[in-house]
Amino acid sequence: MSAQFNDTFSTFTHQFAAAAARANRLALENAEAIFGVQLKTFEKNIDATTAYFSELAETHDLEAYKTLWPKGLQVAKDNTERLVAAGQEVFGVSLKTGEALGQLAKSQIETVTDSVQASVAKATKTAKAK
Repeated sequence: MSAQFNDTFSTFTHQFAAAAARANRLALENAEAIFGVQLKTFEKNIDATTAYFSELAETHDLEAYKTLWPKGLQVAKDNTERLVAAGQEVFGVSLKTGEALGQLAKSQIETVTDSVQASVAKATKTAKAK
């Protein structure tokens, strides 16, 4: 009886460790994807802002400043739109990761439930036979 318990416990421990490793991998991939999206957005926003400030620094007359004002607003609007789009993409990636983690947990619970039910059925048959 003790050996059977040890084997079952060992099997469950192995399954748990494998599931934890998969969950860890999913979380790491999620963090990597989110970081990549945010870094790409930050880079695009910095490039656009730097280009605008470079053009602004080269301007010396009042008329040029008047034409640059709407361009600066457009750069700010574009930067904001990129940030919102990146936020939505990050949300989507996180949602998919959450779904994958949920599926992983569901499969583990189903596996354990099936195994426990099989063990109970086996033990019940053994007890009835005696």
